[in-house]
Amino acid sequence: MSKILSIVIPAYNEGPTIHRILNRIKAVELIQGMQKEVIIVNDCSKDNTEEAILNYKNANPELPISYYKHEVNQGKGAALHTGINKATGDYIIIQDADLEYDPQEYNLLLKPVLDDFADIVYGSRFMGGNPHRILFFWHSLGNAMLTFLSNMFTNLNLTDMETCYKLFKRDIIQNIQLKEKRFGFEPEVTARIARVPKVRIYEVGISYYGRTYDEGKKIGWKDGFRAIYCILKYNLFK
Repeated sequence: MSKILSIVIPAYNEGPTIHRILNRIKAVELIQGMQKEVIIVNDCSKDNTEEAILNYKNANPELPISYYKHEVNQGKGAALHTGINKATGDYIIIQDADLEYDPQEYNLLLKPVLDDFADIVYGSRFMGGNPHRILFFWHSLGNAMLTFLSNMFTNLNLTDMETCYKLFKRDIIQNIQLKEKRFGFEPEVTARIARVPKVRIYEVGISYYGRTYDEGKKIGWKDGFRAIYCILKYNLFK
């Protein structure tokens, strides 16, 4: 029986563009004949995100899409909690609803797991020779500092703790109780998986097509301070 990759997409006010990322996911051919399961969690969007998703789902029955929504906006992390808990595939990957990450690179993250080298794979925007859009110096510095601080406590040597692309074996991630409801998801999940006994964590280089704030980027400086708090909280107070 073919294995299944669950693709968890948190969505907030992505109505105009979400069909584009779904088209890209539909076009991907996964290695070893793996099948796809798409799980979209609408975090109480104020635009036509729900209509766009349901219209796409009805028009593209060949792509298995499960749709869930929050009646109150809870944050990206909360949407990820819902999606992860609903996943039924062998592996789970996080996919933002925007166009910053390329689904054609799922296979890069899957290979170490399918070859039985890894249990969890991070896609790093800061390693390898793939395209990277040049954007904000202070964001890059902030990401590097957060990754460095996280590595100090987890004793990992990641280059990109804050990356969206994280692939997990489903049984591992569903057995972790996650609490952060907003952008603290990344440091929390990294701290928690680092303590899983005998876990094998790999990292592969990916491309990055970043958005500006005018194009819809949502993360801000306050989220950076929250990330520092979460690194300390979930590493020092276990």
